[in-house]
Amino acid sequence: MRILQDKKIVLGISGGIAAYKTPELVRRLKDYGAEVRVVMTDGAKAFITPLTLQAVSGNHVSDSLLDSQAELAMGHIELAKWADLIIIAPATADIIARIAAGMANDLLSTLCLATSAPVAIAPAMNQQMWHAKATQANIDTLTQRSLYVWGPGAGEQACGDVGLGRMLEANELAALTSDFFAEKYLHNQHWVITAGPTREAIDPVRYISNHSSGKMGYAIAHAALRAGAQVTLVSGPVNIAAPVGCRLIQVTSAEQMHQQVLANVKQATTFVACAAVADYRVANIADEKIKKDNEQMQISLIKNPDIVADVAKLANKPFTVGFAAETQNVEHYARGKLMRKNLDLIAANDVAIAGQGFNSDDNALTLYSTIDKIDIPLANKQIVAKQLVSLINQYYLAKNNKK
Repeated sequence: MRILQDKKIVLGISGGIAAYKTPELVRRLKDYGAEVRVVMTDGAKAFITPLTLQAVSGNHVSDSLLDSQAELAMGHIELAKWADLIIIAPATADIIARIAAGMANDLLSTLCLATSAPVAIAPAMNQQMWHAKATQANIDTLTQRSLYVWGPGAGEQACGDVGLGRMLEANELAALTSDFFAEKYLHNQHWVITAGPTREAIDPVRYISNHSSGKMGYAIAHAALRAGAQVTLVSGPVNIAAPVGCRLIQVTSAEQMHQQVLANVKQATTFVACAAVADYRVANIADEKIKKDNEQMQISLIKNPDIVADVAKLANKPFTVGFAAETQNVEHYARGKLMRKNLDLIAANDVAIAGQGFNSDDNALTLYSTIDKIDIPLANKQIVAKQLVSLINQYYLAKNNKK
């Protein structure tokens, strides 16, 4: 799938251990159809050789601002004009600081000053360096100048520390590059999306929950981001990373999710209630762990707030999309929720079918409006989400064109 066909990308590599990932990044970008030219700092060459990058890119590697042969044709200006996008990966604390300061003391920093192309940085450094006030101030400066910050990721680092600072993997950076050039048909839209389960405490160590993994909601957030929307993701407890670029609000209980949604949805154009919210919570949460003293234990439950229904009741409600995970009579229950809760659309699936729905990488949905029914066939949740986001936008535009 050559989704970057004819795109010209300059990959700037600075001197960090994560430079070992860059040949794979070049290969991924080329697989997508991009032409890649590599620029290396002197520090980068301590970790990986120009010959390696030349072999995988198929182009000469530039590594000096003072290359007399290249500068006969003003090579740094030629590269700056040639690029559709400049990616700096890894972006060390040093190169981030020099770009923020407007320095031009090597080829890579000079390119960033001389280009009109967008610039994306993929930070890579020790977690303490990433959290340092100076680094964060530099990141804020670059963000204000409309540079893109992709990452960093969290995990074990070369120094043995664990935390934020790892450069994103090659496949993640290639996907972000693809997303950058994707059609931004949701430009100027703000989507609030809920995802994952909620947990309703019984006592300090026990809770009531469900099997939701959050994969569908996170896939929708990713698809909406790729299409250009501003995304606020209100998520229950999950074990997956939020899409880079969204605003993540983490919650635990249904009441917390209800509070955060209502606090953020009033400025939204679209609300997608994908979370599997517990219908009930424990009436009286025990302060201490309940001991196993009796053969039976009774717990009194009370109803949780209905988040999607409350959003749909707002005076200036956003375009509101619900979800219905059912095990029988899917269409009957989905249409009932659609009408009863005053929704614009509802996406329903049969979670009794093996291989789709909760904890699966695949899903199949049926989208219902008051008059329509559209099937989205079984596929990977990322693919399903892309189709769903496009359909939601079509209905959103149709509704707003009637006003």
